[in-house]
Amino acid sequence: MNYPIPASPEEVVALKQKSIDEELIAAAIAGVIQISRSEGKSLEQLTEEVLADDCLLDKQQRRWLKEIVAQAWESIA
Repeated sequence: MNYPIPASPEEVVALKQKSIDEELIAAAIAGVIQISRSEGKSLEQLTEEVLADDCLLDKQQRRWLKEIVAQAWESIA
């Protein structure tokens, strides 16, 4: 992977400065998962945040992202 996994919320936000591609998205998801775990959050809490209404993603996109996050949560040790 060309991008290091972010270790802090600030590093996740800093990814906005990079060109978006699949590897960047994967690194961001992995970083969010690791940060959430370090904060003691469960998968359920993280997916609730993913499903929360926002102006960036529509309902279908949020559900799709929830599934991707859940799969990544299980595969990242």
